[in-house]
Amino acid sequence: MICAKHRGEGPLEGELVGQTPWLSVWHAPAEADGRTRLGHLIVESDQHAPHLADLTEDEATELGRLRTRLASSLREATGADFVLAAVIGLGIAHFHEHIYARPTREPNDVAWHDSDQLLPLVDDEAVRGLAERLRGALQGIA
Repeated sequence: MICAKHRGEGPLEGELVGQTPWLSVWHAPAEADGRTRLGHLIVESDQHAPHLADLTEDEATELGRLRTRLASSLREATGADFVLAAVIGLGIAHFHEHIYARPTREPNDVAWHDSDQLLPLVDDEAVRGLAERLRGALQGIA
């Protein structure tokens, strides 16, 4: 599925925020109603590396710099207190990490892993605007 996505095919779509030599950053795709949870990013390896432990030293170093810059930019762009990161990717041949804002005003009784459900649902234009703001975070990573 991820290979098809990187070729511009298949069911997984989303706004491409940017790329480095080894990683691509996408905004999460729209939900069934066509709106998207604003502030949910996905960092994916371009080559087959299914797990975090499968990244090379150079890839892991790049990922660390990229994650930190994206978190800072995402927090600034959304006004969130927290930016969460989770490597899940069970059964997928490409490493991918979810990075998402947790809105400041939300109650603590919402579990961390449900934080993306607290994000506002927006149209494609809002997603493109956020992606444009975040592209600067990718400058000089590699």
